[in-house]
Amino acid sequence: MYNKENFKIKETPIILGIESSCDETAAAVIFGRKLLSSEIISSATEQAKYGGVVPEIASRAHTDAVDEVVRRALKSADITANQLDGVAVTYGAGLLGALLVGLSFAKGLAYSLNIPLIAVNHIRGHLAAAYLVDEDLKPPFITLLASGGHTAILHTKSYTQFEVLGGTCDDAAGEAFDKVARVLGLPYPGGVNVERLARSGQNTVKLPPSLVRNSTRMQFSYSGLKTAVINAVHNAEQRGEAVSREDIACSFQHAAVDSLVKKTVECALARGINTVTAGGGVIANGYLRDTLTKACQKARLKCILPEKKFCTDNAAMIAAEGLTQYLAGNFAQMSLNATAQIPLG
Repeated sequence: MYNKENFKIKETPIILGIESSCDETAAAVIFGRKLLSSEIISSATEQAKYGGVVPEIASRAHTDAVDEVVRRALKSADITANQLDGVAVTYGAGLLGALLVGLSFAKGLAYSLNIPLIAVNHIRGHLAAAYLVDEDLKPPFITLLASGGHTAILHTKSYTQFEVLGGTCDDAAGEAFDKVARVLGLPYPGGVNVERLARSGQNTVKLPPSLVRNSTRMQFSYSGLKTAVINAVHNAEQRGEAVSREDIACSFQHAAVDSLVKKTVECALARGINTVTAGGGVIANGYLRDTLTKACQKARLKCILPEKKFCTDNAAMIAAEGLTQYLAGNFAQMSLNATAQIPLG
């Protein structure tokens, strides 16, 4: 392993990021904040046969793909492994077996090159995706996090510190999208198919908002919203009425997104912060992106959204967060283990 005593942190390092938390095997290279390459080998098509991610299949797919995807990333970046200054890897949260594949590969590579191993929290990776859009972005800013496992509004105070201003008290927004997709008979992955169906519908089905009313703190809830969608579909079927899947998808999308956008903007204004960012797979949703952008424009706030391809799981965001940890001198030991769950705060 690298010698800490002789190691000097570079201002503009070359970082390799590796991501294998779910069904995407990904690798990316950044030079400072400049993205040099981003490669993904996905097992989503195989997972779709089973209606969702099967952990064992995902782990096997990562094992087959991780070496190849790293080779592609280095080739696309036009560098050799010997030019790397650090290897950043997702160690959690995610599927344990899948995480271990990427982590084991990263450990071996970092050890062989005698460079730092950088442990990256997958959720912090989603937050760091905004840095890929604006190389001059600096904290503080308000971040809307919406993914399959987390939903929260955060005050990013510094590159390494954030405060949770509000979050879900039960299910995450992304999980709700996937559940509603199954109720509507849509294939995996659910979120993108709900959005596609919603484009042909109208917001005419009465559903509860995702914001918890009369709460002592800002909280969101998606469990009741999911149940309301299930009841709307089943009640119509029991009455022998035609179910407009398009209208249900559209109405659900409004109920799931509108409160998030409203409260994100309110948090920025209340704290006197003029920049809003977002991260997580749900941020790829076109309705959310349009609604948040327009709300920020109306409030005269700067809105920075990652490209859609950097909202879903990817290694570019892992490399971006890896850069933050590298510059802070936060390096991992070879004893680092993967973990399925990591607290948001």
